Amino acid sequence: MPLMDSSPKVAYRGAELAPDALEILQAATRVLAGVALRSLDVLDGAVTLPQFRILAVLAGFGRARSPQLAQALGIEASAVTRFADRMIAAGYVSRDDEAGQRDAATLELSAHGQDLVGQVTTWREQELARICRQLPLAERTILAYALRQLVEAAGEGYGAISPSDAGVIG
Repeated sequence: MPLMDSSPKVAYRGAELAPDALEILQAATRVLAGVALRSLDVLDGAVTLPQFRILAVLAGFGRARSPQLAQALGIEASAVTRFADRMIAAGYVSRDDEAGQRDAATLELSAHGQDLVGQVTTWREQELARICRQLPLAERTILAYALRQLVEAAGEGYGAISPSDAGVIG
């Protein structure tokens, strides 16, 4: 028996989002969070999920000043500075301090950091493809369209990088 009725009639009741739709979104959140958490297993505990999120967003920028990265992540610049200190010590990030000011530094992934992000990204892509292959092609197309709309509606504060910052999301 399916977890929930997935027919379009459950999504909206008038202008309000139906409770059934919220249940579906909560279930999808749990699935995606599970994929994100399991993907870090390939790193044997090298970084936490929040640390990986910052590394992944930095990878999308290529090079970024600390305040730019903080804004994209919706966190304080001081948190980025502390993160950078730890990731530089671990060999994942390099920093170009301008006039010795750590809070105005330009950050970039090191080769080791790029490899780390690449390993996780590859695992996630393979796992998401495995999951999606269980759906008929037409449903995969609908899912991709709906998720793109969700990402765009959520905006940059949830980690999405705008096309003007890091190329078209695709």
